[in-house]
Amino acid sequence: MLAKRLATLCATGWLLIITPAVAAPALPGDFIAELQALQQRLGQGDIEAVRARALFQAERLAGGNAADRWARALYLQLAAGAEAQAGRPAAAAERLREARETPGVEAAQRDRWQRDEARLRLAAGQHERGADLLADWLARHTDDVEGHWRLARALANLERWEMAADAIDRALAVTTDPEASQRALASAVYRRAGREEVALALVDAGLEGSRDPAAWRQAAALAQQLGDPGRAVAIWETGWRRGVLTGEADLHRLVTLHLAGGTPARAAEHLEAGLAGELLEDGEESRRLLAQAWEAARGRERALAAWEALAQRTDSGEDWLHLGQLAYTWGQPALAERALRAASERGREEAERWLEVLTGPVRPESGMAAE
Repeated sequence: MLAKRLATLCATGWLLIITPAVAAPALPGDFIAELQALQQRLGQGDIEAVRARALFQAERLAGGNAADRWARALYLQLAAGAEAQAGRPAAAAERLREARETPGVEAAQRDRWQRDEARLRLAAGQHERGADLLADWLARHTDDVEGHWRLARALANLERWEMAADAIDRALAVTTDPEASQRALASAVYRRAGREEVALALVDAGLEGSRDPAAWRQAAALAQQLGDPGRAVAIWETGWRRGVLTGEADLHRLVTLHLAGGTPARAAEHLEAGLAGELLEDGEESRRLLAQAWEAARGRERALAAWEALAQRTDSGEDWLHLGQLAYTWGQPALAERALRAASERGREEAERWLEVLTGPVRPESGMAAE
């Protein structure tokens, strides 16, 4: 992957040497001819031979006159191109450092080499050195949007969240429509920098027309982190209605968000629709969640029916006891007594106390004498 990326960079021309004929000071014709020939060989894939010859010439020309030093810098840049094309970005960066530190090199050319060295160091995983070089370069080239995004990624790798957020601020100031990957980076950086509202606003802005489920999930998660469950469930509900969020796991998440967001009746309706459409497995977990949702919504008839269906399915003393207590509280004494007796028969001793409250203490039958 790294070699491919570097090869792409070379192909776009950002590591190719400038035309010697237009550079100052003027170079002898033999230097120009050899540099052009070596550049052509590099383009044909003769990497190691070009590298070796370029480094040899750079070493030979060290300490010469102004023309020699300029030629040496160009040979070093050519060697950097060979190193990059061979998938060795750290070595390529070192060659460019030597080139730009050569005495007499014009400021504009040093500036270009600094940008290229920064990119190579970042590609080599040298995030700190690369970020420092790139930040210095961007201070003079504030309109380079790609550079600001690249710097933000480097600073994020260094966990310098505030600085990364500032870099993203500068990028967004001149970026009208950031890509999905850039939005994701910005959102992550803003969150880590403690700017959650900005992160959520950025993610929200990218949701319109988005068919990326991850973006919708991220937006809902951010809203929850900000303590706004209502907003989280609204985002998820919209994604569900648009068919971006689908499947059993997303439906379960929608239900739990509705419960957390204070809309349990909507959660119950989604559960019933999921069960009816066989999107959810008709098992104990789904049925229990349905009963709990209707209970939270205080939909009394539906809640009691759901709890009774669950208790019949599980035959659990705990479920029968809960049904009995709920029925008693909601003024359904017949159902309460039946459920409590079922709970008692299944070993729940507290059911007896509830039965005493419901029916009164059990008294001896008349005619029975004490012994």
